[in-house]
Amino acid sequence: MLMKRLSAIRSWIATTVICVSAIAFIWQGGFFTNNSAMAAPSVNLIASSDAGDKVQEKAREDAGRAKNFIRDTANKVERTANKNASKVEDATDNSGNFIERKAKSDRNTIEKRAEGDAARTEKAVDNTKNAIERTVDNIKDAFSK
Repeated sequence: MLMKRLSAIRSWIATTVICVSAIAFIWQGGFFTNNSAMAAPSVNLIASSDAGDKVQEKAREDAGRAKNFIRDTANKVERTANKNASKVEDATDNSGNFIERKAKSDRNTIEKRAEGDAARTEKAVDNTKNAIERTVDNIKDAFSK
């Protein structure tokens, strides 16, 4: 279930990056289609700078939301693993038998994997956010020269 959610997050992030890039290119193209009619091109650059700032802010906001979702998912997985291990302990009356030890081992493995998956996914979200911010900065730099 965690992998399904992480896969959904990855595809959502990829879609967001593509859409933001497309919007940025379309936005810039709209201002420069008819240069002969432009009285003051610097006004358009200010507008594009504001749009770039908005795109960067939106990327930061969405990355924060995605990271919160990832962390919540990892916490839910860990809580479920703990509940299941507790149920096994209760069913075996804390006798320390093989089944109980196996349940605890599984719980520890699940918690470790959930933390590792969450950390990797959060890093991917940060990398995507940083790529968007760099792209917007490069676009703003290209049009400010």
